[in-house]
Amino acid sequence: MTYDFGDLHSQLNSGELSHEDARKHLIGLVDASENEHDVSQHIHARSHASGLFSTLVHKVDNLLPGVDKIEKLAAKHHVGNWVVVTRTGPGEDPKLEFEAMPIYARIGMHLLFYGKEEVRVLHMKEVEKLLKEQSIKEGTFYDNPKSVASIPSFIATYKINLDELKKKKIDEYGTFNEFFYRELDLANNPNLRPVDPKVNNELGICSAADCRLTVFPTVEEAQKFWIKGSQFTIPNLLGDSEKASPFNGGSLAIFRLAPADYHRFHSPIDATIGEIVDIPGQYYTVNPQAVNEPGFDVFSANKRSVLYLTHKATGTPVAFVAIGALLVASIAWTNGRKEAGEAVKTVNKGEELGYFAYGGSTVVAVFPPGAVAFDEDLVKYSAGDYPKSEGPIETVVKVGNSLGQFKGATV
Repeated sequence: MTYDFGDLHSQLNSGELSHEDARKHLIGLVDASENEHDVSQHIHARSHASGLFSTLVHKVDNLLPGVDKIEKLAAKHHVGNWVVVTRTGPGEDPKLEFEAMPIYARIGMHLLFYGKEEVRVLHMKEVEKLLKEQSIKEGTFYDNPKSVASIPSFIATYKINLDELKKKKIDEYGTFNEFFYRELDLANNPNLRPVDPKVNNELGICSAADCRLTVFPTVEEAQKFWIKGSQFTIPNLLGDSEKASPFNGGSLAIFRLAPADYHRFHSPIDATIGEIVDIPGQYYTVNPQAVNEPGFDVFSANKRSVLYLTHKATGTPVAFVAIGALLVASIAWTNGRKEAGEAVKTVNKGEELGYFAYGGSTVVAVFPPGAVAFDEDLVKYSAGDYPKSEGPIETVVKVGNSLGQFKGATV
């Protein structure tokens, strides 16, 4: 049965949706996903009613044309985000596209940020409990063999290219989650995600995921332009002040995986594999509008798992932080985990480290201060320093795309 949205969209847009009604809708949408196999009719429904965004755009254009104004209005209504889809040269306009937010993420944002501060504080523990329960429930639903029936609508909703996959037929998957963390056919077609020749050297750094990327040369710049939570620090992110010591004040690369993305993550560098530290936490949405919210710490609050890498050529330590999110059931390490009795394990850039089970999610790579130089265009986009822009923006990249270079000094 199709989920009855009722007045959900109009109430979200007007700010009239109560916490109780938002809670009921989130539970109802997750429950609907167990038996309604068209994902566009429940959790992956558009976060705006038909025609709403075009109406918003029309209103803005009548006042003052410009994508920056539209972006602000879209963010205000929690409809979605603009991203760079084509990297360009200095002084050239990057090509932007608007990405709508799924309804489940929008409800999660509403629960976290709706109303006066004292009301949000009062409800916070209740909301945290709800998000965790629904995330675990969704993962359980999508681990059930009958969830395979939801795969065709997910493919149609997000226009997923089956030709890239190791398993190209739907009946080769035992559950929806198996499709969600699907493998690419890299053995037979290594050119699906080649490492960019620009960084195919011992000092090169490539994208760790198919994702929306931001990079910041320093933590201070990340806090200025993107991570607005007042409690965000590297020790809080890594959960250990001693381990965080080499990284304080360092550089950050933030890889946000949207639901449509290939959900396996790869090594951005040639590295030796170190220990993995699991950190319990919340299940907040990792949408940029949550990350940009003042006083709200997503990355250092959510469930996460930290893999410590050592760069082969320079000995530089790198912290690779896999962060769970709303409706994400688990973080799994594959080639990123040493087997019992394995003294030394190495990985080349572009090789798989692990995957996320169902949901949107994020990886943060942390480098020591002064150790790396990110590509100039990515730095500028992340800081909002590009033509006709008034704010930072993510760039859509794929595994292997150029991210930057180590500077060569041993740390």
